[in-house]
Amino acid sequence: MAVEPKLSDQEIASLLEIPHPSKGIGESIYGATKVFPDYQAEPGETYLGMVHGIAHESSVSFVAVLLAIRALRKGFDSALYFFGIGSLNCLATRGFPTIGAELFPGMRNENSQLAKFLEEGGKVFACRLGLALHGAREEDLMEGVIPCHPLDMQDALIEYSRKGAVINTTWMF
Repeated sequence: MAVEPKLSDQEIASLLEIPHPSKGIGESIYGATKVFPDYQAEPGETYLGMVHGIAHESSVSFVAVLLAIRALRKGFDSALYFFGIGSLNCLATRGFPTIGAELFPGMRNENSQLAKFLEEGGKVFACRLGLALHGAREEDLMEGVIPCHPLDMQDALIEYSRKGAVINTTWMF
């Protein structure tokens, strides 16, 4: 037996002010005009993404990986450097109840996109201290992820800065 909700006059008035939804499935609710040119890398240009965000605490680490993939596809020599808690995004051992399993859809989004980034020629660095602080081991890293000394983070920034790299830094607690 279906129960009909009892709505006040104000609730009904609010619902009737604007049709909900005013557009149907598949219809666009946003414009498609790109404001800036679709820049491509010039020979020798580099991109570095610095990531201090953990999977599922926010979208910051996932978006950082997607941006790095886009830079790579634009022709930039691209790298991601995960530090602090961000290093946990690089673990091959993520999953529940078993390694590689997803308790919910998208649980391993970062891993699948990082694998794609590596396969397409990107470099991924992970801070050893970030791993140690959170009980992860180097042997738990995804294949191809390069472990780095904690003092490498600043020197990586200096190296990529000297190359004239586009540097995108994300931070999340």
